[in-house]
Amino acid sequence: TFLGPYEQEMIDMAEIAIKYEGYIKKEEEMVLKQSRLEEVVLNENFDYRSLKGLSIEAREKLSKAKPRTIGQASRISGVNPADVSVLLVHLGR
Repeated sequence: TFLGPYEQEMIDMAEIAIKYEGYIKKEEEMVLKQSRLEEVVLNENFDYRSLKGLSIEAREKLSKAKPRTIGQASRISGVNPADVSVLLVHLGR
């Protein structure tokens, strides 16, 4: 049977949606997680150098940048996911 251009386009779109559904869901979850990190406020006077679980580079960069939220801290070059986890544990989250 012959499909018109719109029908074929709809089939193609459905195939793409099915193929990438898992990836899209993971991305949506990551966006939600990142937005939650923006809500976790850091004390502006916190002494990052005293937090032994942080990498040396993270201690230096965080001390200099003084991020206001965990989300901001997570975007600083040299601050890795393990460092963010240390901050969250320290904050009791």
